[in-house]
Amino acid sequence: MFSLVLIGLLGGFITGISPCILPVLPVIFFSGGAQSSRFQVAGSLGTSGQGSGSQGISITGLPGVVGSQAPAGEAVAVRPVSRWRPYLVVAGLVVSFTFFTLLGSTLLSLLGLPQDFIRWAGIVLLTLIGVGMLIPQVMEWMEKPFQRFGGSSGKRPANGFMLGLVLGAAYVPCAGPVLAAVSVAGSTGNIGAETVALALSFAVGTALPLLFFALAGRRVTERIAAFRTRQRLIRSIAGVTMLGLAVGLVFNVPAVLQRVLPDWTGSLQSQVNTWLHGEEGTGESCVDGAPALGECGPMKPLEGAVAWLNTPSSAPADTMVTSAGAPARAVLVDFWAYSCVNCQRTLPIIQQLHEVYGPLGLSVVGVHSPEYAFEKETRNVEAAVGEYGLTFPVAVDSNLAVWTAYDNHYWPSLYLGDAKGQNRYFKYGDGGKGLLEAHIRTLLREADPSLTLPEPLFASEEEEAGPRTTHTVLGSEGGRGFVDGALSAGAQEYALPAEQSVDTFALSGSWEVDARSMKAAADGAIVRVSYYGTHVTLLTSGEGTVTLRGVDGAAAGEESTVPLNGAQTPVQLAAHEQAERGVVELVVPAGVSLHELEILGNVCGSGRCGGEGPAWAQF
Repeated sequence: MFSLVLIGLLGGFITGISPCILPVLPVIFFSGGAQSSRFQVAGSLGTSGQGSGSQGISITGLPGVVGSQAPAGEAVAVRPVSRWRPYLVVAGLVVSFTFFTLLGSTLLSLLGLPQDFIRWAGIVLLTLIGVGMLIPQVMEWMEKPFQRFGGSSGKRPANGFMLGLVLGAAYVPCAGPVLAAVSVAGSTGNIGAETVALALSFAVGTALPLLFFALAGRRVTERIAAFRTRQRLIRSIAGVTMLGLAVGLVFNVPAVLQRVLPDWTGSLQSQVNTWLHGEEGTGESCVDGAPALGECGPMKPLEGAVAWLNTPSSAPADTMVTSAGAPARAVLVDFWAYSCVNCQRTLPIIQQLHEVYGPLGLSVVGVHSPEYAFEKETRNVEAAVGEYGLTFPVAVDSNLAVWTAYDNHYWPSLYLGDAKGQNRYFKYGDGGKGLLEAHIRTLLREADPSLTLPEPLFASEEEEAGPRTTHTVLGSEGGRGFVDGALSAGAQEYALPAEQSVDTFALSGSWEVDARSMKAAADGAIVRVSYYGTHVTLLTSGEGTVTLRGVDGAAAGEESTVPLNGAQTPVQLAAHEQAERGVVELVVPAGVSLHELEILGNVCGSGRCGGEGPAWAQF
């Protein structure tokens, strides 16, 4: 339990410093902090609230008072602002957000209300409070029902806890592993002591950065002389920021802002996900974002969706059949939620893959699994599908049945399966589109070696932060990376060069080059690959035995043989735990063909290998 609380605190703190919290900060800054500032003031007030002296005095500078200029001799309604306001605003926010995340969906179902009722009620109340900050008469009208609880004088401190409750109901922070676990538990009703502890610790962790900004707002206001006689101005600014946030929430502006900004907490969230759920899968190739395809168990059936979008007659989609009705050669399942910013970054990529590879046998299915109660409404999901221009089938998984079947924990999550229905790869979070495309192309070719694939969509993408995959088609229409330039179609004799730069291949002996493959015309033909990466694989076909020789690097001097049985066979030339540089040769008998060459975990494009890096397709 102690470890779970620490994870919750850390997950909440990371959310509190992530880009998704930026739209709510102005409200926290001005309404939570600046309004509780206190200043020194000249003049005094009588105990009855009447001014003393022959001149009118300003009560806008009175410590902890909200008011305006009052003429001499006239009673002034003094309404104190609690010094605890920053703490109370933040407390109200985290209390309401935690309550509605855990119990909101259940409560709405019991009352028979739409699942997006709480969010819209919060936006309406936020708008009314903003108007009340600008027009005092509106605020007085709103507070009349509560005056009896504050004594007969009606001078309750404006403590801000109600504002915090409204913010917590209206605002939607970005998804993270901790929030995902709490949201799913609340939606499915599986709430136990551990879930409550995780929710409360997450709320406290989120509150710390928000409280810092609220207190900073008070401190800045007290130190800037221009604010010392302008409490009404501060109140007006606070009202405008609330109205701006309310309008922004209606039109989903915070999500647009978050998509533009880089997610500087993404790697931290991934680490929290690992701590919370442990390492996913087993084996080197069955981990999140593995560079090589693995055997990770069967793909799960997509059963339990409350509705289907983009399917004929809204019928459930068959993942083993493409949207065009042809048998699937590869299957891609994408878990997403429409308010999840990382999902919004990923959806255009999934749509591109669907458009290009769908006709070639890729079956793409989106699974919309809600993070918040308002995302359960099918009409909202349908609007999001139209807004993002999605044309692949989408399962509306409002009861999280598919999510549970996959034991999923994160938005977005991608699962890639083969033609036999086996899960071969999975990826959590956004990024890695080049590697995903590479795996899709491999599975399509596994299912049909004769398939002609277009140029990679993301061939020019550079993953600055880490390794990627280099890929080439060994034929006259591809052949990038050949030491002598482009390959020419037809029969030709080749010789190995004296020197060979990294991430290139060279030939020796007699070869017949076709558009997308090349065949050894005589025994003893050689292909030499100079690489820097973790895995090097050649896709071959034909009958005979090929000989693998290490020329340079960790495998220098080693030799092994691989028998071929006529079918298309991937031959692994090198495999390392970390990217290494090496040179390997494959001696090929007559009649054996080579189709594609892939180097996984390549980092030369970042200038880490010296020289200019790879000269062929990168994604």
